[in-house]
Amino acid sequence: MDTQTTDRTPLYRTIAGQYRSAIENGTLLPGELFPSVRALMARHEVSLSTALQVCRSLETDGWLEARPRSGNFVRRPRRLSMPALQEPNPAALPDPAQFVGIHARVSDFVSRGIVARSKGQPVRINLSGAACAPSLYPGEALKNAATRALRRNPDLLVKNIPLNGNAGFRAILAKRAMESGMLLSPDDIVVTHGCIEALNVALRAVAQPGDIIAVESPTYFGLLQVLESLGLRALEIPTSPQTGISLEALELARQTYPNIKAVVVVPTLQNPLGSIMPEAHRERLVAFCDAAGIALIEDDTYSALASGNGGPKALKHWDRTGNVIHCASLHKILAAGMRLGWISAGRWQARVEMLKYAQTRSSEELSQLAAGEFMASSAFDRYLRRLRSQLADQRERTAAAVAEHFPAETRCNEPDGGLMLWVELPAGIPSAKVFDAALAEGILIAPGQMFSNSNRFDHYLRLNCGLPITPEVEAAVARLGTIVTSLQARSNRRIAGTPN
Repeated sequence: MDTQTTDRTPLYRTIAGQYRSAIENGTLLPGELFPSVRALMARHEVSLSTALQVCRSLETDGWLEARPRSGNFVRRPRRLSMPALQEPNPAALPDPAQFVGIHARVSDFVSRGIVARSKGQPVRINLSGAACAPSLYPGEALKNAATRALRRNPDLLVKNIPLNGNAGFRAILAKRAMESGMLLSPDDIVVTHGCIEALNVALRAVAQPGDIIAVESPTYFGLLQVLESLGLRALEIPTSPQTGISLEALELARQTYPNIKAVVVVPTLQNPLGSIMPEAHRERLVAFCDAAGIALIEDDTYSALASGNGGPKALKHWDRTGNVIHCASLHKILAAGMRLGWISAGRWQARVEMLKYAQTRSSEELSQLAAGEFMASSAFDRYLRRLRSQLADQRERTAAAVAEHFPAETRCNEPDGGLMLWVELPAGIPSAKVFDAALAEGILIAPGQMFSNSNRFDHYLRLNCGLPITPEVEAAVARLGTIVTSLQARSNRRIAGTPN
């Protein structure tokens, strides 16, 4: 009699309901190891079949996450459902002449946040970035590693730095790259000042001022700033929240603009959409760019934050001719303060090495030694597993708060990892107005206008999920929902012709 209760509710459902209540009331916390099947059998005096059904039921409903060889872990599903973002129109290609002005647009939003702080209007909750809170990074371990590096190398800070970066650090990067399907030697790697410098030298290596560079749309505003600063023209390619850049649109763009010099993509956890490009899509993209003679620049900043044990294979895995330039960073996944990035440039390697030397010389070595020691240990893998679990909880709870407090017409992506949510507001709600109203209350967000040279994302915003969910963060997201609801009501009154 372990199959059902007296009220004919299956026993596994009754037991699963008890555990769901324990998760909802905080007795079991997200990220905590759930009792094993054997423990469930002993605790509830049930069969193996019933215990397995309990776990499967909770997993299906989103309350458990099964991890291979680790067991089941508690998670918190969304409290409310939310429509997914719509797919873009592959034929919607902006004119690349629209590249002027992104500096002014981004600078305007950034400066307003700075001015507010300088006038005694502090930002209480910063949801505008794409980085973890300092408490989530392994600060103590890195500090100890840096101390040991200085003890072993007492003249480290006063001697010349190796040209392309510390050899040991580059060897560790090359070894770690194998996890993404790349076979690199340490000599294939140049250490840079974050991924933004890697992108900068990559673009300078393959293009000249006035050239057209195809980018995802929406895309990271920092890339648009780099393109403008180099005198390059951005051609925005429609990008899917699920599968990344539209290959159909890219092929159409090639017919319309045959002089495209490079394509820049973030194939894993694209910023700001959070999309992950399927591997078949990646292979096709590499082959297309190779056949068309277009350099393919891969920004691999976020792949270590993909759910599971890391993201899919890097684009460079399919590179047979050196046409893929791989750029990566530890800025988001390990230590924001270190600004460690790297580049492997394929057939442009020699030119990239020259440009890096001409632009900034070598990158400082202490952070490379500290990060390298930590990355060479199993502690790095354990840290990443904890970080991914923590971020999953923070994304889910932030998305749940958006679903609960924002208007019903709001749409949101559901990224399988990473740091951010891309939120589509109801039609007619400019995110710039949300930005202004939120900033007045000490809440900083990233409005959609920052992520494109066009005006197609004016009613979007990006929210950072890298902050631990505190009552203050939950209240800030709820307040954003109130602001959006108020703006929607005003918009509806204007449309109806009634006074405010």
